Amino acid sequence: MAMAGNEAGTRLAALLERRQQLTDQLKEEPYDTILYLRRAAVYADLAYPDLAVGDAYRALLLTDELSDESFEYHELTYKAMGAYVNPDTNGELPDVLQGVAPAEIESEISQMLKSAETPGDDAGDDDDDDGNVGADYATCEKLAFVATIRCYQILALNLLLCGCLRSAHKFCERGLAADGSNKALLQTKSHIDTAARKRLRLAANGSYSQADLPDRGLVRREVYPWNTYEPDRVSAASLAFLNEQLAEAAPKCEVRATELPVLTEQGQDEDSTANTATCWQLGVFAKEPIAPGEAVLREYSLLTANNRHKDAACDACGSEIEIRAPTAKEKKHGRGEVQDVNDIVSCPMCDVVFCDADCHDRAQEAYHPAVCETDVDSIAKDPEDARDADDALYVLLLARLLAMSTHQECHPLEVKEVKYIWGDFVPPATNAKGSASGADLSLSASSPAVAAMAAAGGIPPAAWSLPFSFEANIATPLHIVEKMDLDVFEGLAEWDVWVLNTLYSKFRGTASARKSRRDGRPDVAAVHPLWCLANHDCDPNVTWEWGGRMVLWAKKERVQLAEDKAAGRVRPGGIAAGEEILNHYCDVDLPVQLRREWASGSLGGACMCQRCRNEAALEEKTT
Repeated sequence: MAMAGNEAGTRLAALLERRQQLTDQLKEEPYDTILYLRRAAVYADLAYPDLAVGDAYRALLLTDELSDESFEYHELTYKAMGAYVNPDTNGELPDVLQGVAPAEIESEISQMLKSAETPGDDAGDDDDDDGNVGADYATCEKLAFVATIRCYQILALNLLLCGCLRSAHKFCERGLAADGSNKALLQTKSHIDTAARKRLRLAANGSYSQADLPDRGLVRREVYPWNTYEPDRVSAASLAFLNEQLAEAAPKCEVRATELPVLTEQGQDEDSTANTATCWQLGVFAKEPIAPGEAVLREYSLLTANNRHKDAACDACGSEIEIRAPTAKEKKHGRGEVQDVNDIVSCPMCDVVFCDADCHDRAQEAYHPAVCETDVDSIAKDPEDARDADDALYVLLLARLLAMSTHQECHPLEVKEVKYIWGDFVPPATNAKGSASGADLSLSASSPAVAAMAAAGGIPPAAWSLPFSFEANIATPLHIVEKMDLDVFEGLAEWDVWVLNTLYSKFRGTASARKSRRDGRPDVAAVHPLWCLANHDCDPNVTWEWGGRMVLWAKKERVQLAEDKAAGRVRPGGIAAGEEILNHYCDVDLPVQLRREWASGSLGGACMCQRCRNEAALEEKTT
């Protein structure tokens, strides 16, 4: 057993090293289709199907670029593919393309490779006198065709492993349209059919349409082994920086390190804290007494999103803009969302509006020039299905963060609004053990583990908790980058899928939302980095209100627990000096099971606060 563990560890280390080598190569050759496919294969072996999908999709985009001389990256893509067309290959296809195409096509390409000449910088001009494409270009096209099939294989299988059956089906059908006899695609199609009928509760021969299939899955939520951007949050330097930021927003509070229980799928040791795993995180503590009803924190954030295309809202802070002057009461309390029409400021270069000059100036300094006069503002707006409203807001928060990163010329994970946020991740080893492949991380369409997962309905492992879809995590973010007139290939280090997943993890656990007065759907969201430092507890001592500015208020009365109800007592609010500020991210009046279901989706595990532990233990004893 120890030997097997050592072998697995050695293999894992080798795969991570190979992944880093390919990543370094992609920095030098960002238009190399083969490098993306190689890294996608490594990600698949590491049990990161979502990251494999991201690389395979970029590779697919590059094969499209090579097919049309009018496309923006055609010459760069052709030059990169041309590096694999030379006599030194001895007629062998690149490793990641071997065994993909029918034997007769591989044989044809092998002969072309043996006789090919390496294309130079001007290889795109190698037409003969009759206007026919030269032999080297024809070889590149043949390689691109095989690469396209490989892209579809990786996309279909790995989207299935993420639980995104509709997208998996779509790419599988596209692959079979190009090569209807491809064994790997036919096997994957069979797995998708099995999973679809299980999920849709159909008979073995029951029919379904692609539109019937679910397309929201789950993937690993963790600090990736190669992520070097996460700071030591409990270091003296981090605490000093955060307390400097907090001093103005919450003068009676300070940030400290605090030991918290590790979130798990179902909770652990409900009636005891003796064996509960813990970790060190950040928390907010009162430096002096705070009276019931007193404001604890007031915070402004530019990391906001609005999914209504035509509704008037401040682009910077998300405040609703109504064409009327505020009442005297609204002005006095400063807590309303109505802005004075005379204060409204428009960007002189585009039609974006801000509630006042301060918001306009902050936006110009932090993010707006990166998206000004682009069409980014129309993406993910006005979702038709109410179920898509939440996903649209997360996508738009990502768009805002990418604009901030681009304008401030820093990596997305170093933007101060998200740098110190913890996304409630679990260690990579925990996620790997929960993968469909078990100890052997590699997967293929013929793997028994894949067949077993398909038979179970294509549901990802229980340890995976980050919501994922092809559109929200792959396609739309790349579309946003393109709309910002940025190179989606050359900027791989900034917009790699693992970076986007890390950002989504931080958003999912910390973003607050406001529901529309019109239809009750969430239409505005924001991330307030200081507010979210206050840890969640289902027995909070503060409550909050967001309307352009986030405000934390000390509760006037605490939650009435079961023992309080039995005794007929009310616990007073207020916060003592030294007491931790306990926030709430969900409706604390819900029963424990519903609260924990919410926490699993947003925080990545069952809530482990003392109230949840007590109530869960009581339920267990009475059932």
